[in-house]
Amino acid sequence: MSRQIAALEAELGGGPLFDRLPRGVRLTEAGRSLVPHAEAVVAALLEARRELEALREAAAGRLRFGAFATADAALVPHALALFRTRRPRVRVTREEGFTPTLLDRLAAGLLDLAVVSTTGRAPLDSYELHHLLDEPLYVAVAADHALAGQDGPVPLGRFADADWICGSARPEGTLLEVALRQGFRPRVAHVVGEWTAKQGYVAAGLGVTLVPALAAGSVRPDVRLLRVLDTGGPARAVYAASVRGRHPTPAAAAFLAALREAAARIPR
Repeated sequence: MSRQIAALEAELGGGPLFDRLPRGVRLTEAGRSLVPHAEAVVAALLEARRELEALREAAAGRLRFGAFATADAALVPHALALFRTRRPRVRVTREEGFTPTLLDRLAAGLLDLAVVSTTGRAPLDSYELHHLLDEPLYVAVAADHALAGQDGPVPLGRFADADWICGSARPEGTLLEVALRQGFRPRVAHVVGEWTAKQGYVAAGLGVTLVPALAAGSVRPDVRLLRVLDTGGPARAVYAASVRGRHPTPAAAAFLAALREAAARIPR
């Protein structure tokens, strides 16, 4: 304490703040004038500490995350159910969107975590990526399709002459882009965005479509799924993305753990 007082006196010009008496100390005139300023500094530090504690409590009690659509079919609900049992008091807000949009909102600080995929070659390099799973693909065909009873994986090239149902007129930036990597440009006969509507077109025999593994459990009974033979690696990878260098909130870290557990339960 004596050394700290001496250092303060030296910093303020060298004058004494206390008279050193045989039995204790007493404020000098300079010391008495400094007291209100010292009290203001202490009060400001206490207020800063209260504000920081309030921020930490708010962050710990809030989770903001986003996910692409098919992750919401199986992965996210299972993870959210696990998370709810462990953090029942955390306020959760969820968004659904395409990977590029989710990444933009993550970078803007509007999300704590985003479940994203490599579909469409989204710019993932500048984010902290936590690998969840590599997702195989299936071709959905009508129940009476010639290949409906096929056992084992099927090369995607077997459907090079098929009519395709896709969410876009062009395969670039969609799951169907995998066909380009396998040497053919698919003929998109019907542009259908909504997943259940795609299944209706397939069931009616109007074409085939690609189904990611995350959505395979919600296929209607008059549609058959054929596993696509992987050539050159899995069709797409799924990650939980966070901003590189940004410390995760306790809620985000807990949800990431739940996502990993849920991903391990997804049938491969």
